[in-house]
Amino acid sequence: MHSRTSDRPAGAQLSESARDGLKIVIVGGFGVGKTTMVRSVSEIRPLSTEETMTQAGVGIDDASQVQDKTTTTVAFDFGRISLNEQMVLYLFGAPGQERFWFLWDRLFMGTLGAVVLVDTNRLSDSWYAIDRLEHHGTPFIVARNNFGEPKHTLEEVRAALDLPADIPIVDCDARERDSSKAVLVALARHLYSLSTSSASSASSMSSSAVQESTA
Repeated sequence: MHSRTSDRPAGAQLSESARDGLKIVIVGGFGVGKTTMVRSVSEIRPLSTEETMTQAGVGIDDASQVQDKTTTTVAFDFGRISLNEQMVLYLFGAPGQERFWFLWDRLFMGTLGAVVLVDTNRLSDSWYAIDRLEHHGTPFIVARNNFGEPKHTLEEVRAALDLPADIPIVDCDARERDSSKAVLVALARHLYSLSTSSASSASSMSSSAVQESTA
């Protein structure tokens, strides 16, 4: 296995004042666009652990829906976005093939949140990702990667994935930097909403406890 970087220039140097690193994981099925998203949005030249797809993968990796795909991620993709002078967002793209799913649990360690990238032609490929995120208690949003006119509404996608109403579903084109950034912004808003909701609940519980103890 070898790693390689994209053709993008190296980009901005990490600020010496950067102190806080936030980890985000992009997961989803095989060939759904995870590597593409990391490449499109990273401010640095991303690290990709890709290998050329060969006959050895026939019968193991289902490439019937991604026949133009010639390479595949075998470990993870890595990119970076500086949010401000102190805070940096680190992006990890998880491999999509079932034979590499054992790597996911390690990738989820220390993760602030996740993006589940889906292809509506292969929604069932996303079920495992959602299951593992729920198992780990990792907050996530779903991003529908569009390469043409969508065939289903976002609510139809929600129903097909059996997602509760409080998990955001957004549209994107993983090839476009601004579109991929919008997905990360949506995730950040979701995480903020969850944190403020938890703080509010904790405050309410504390108030109730105080009232009960002084009654």
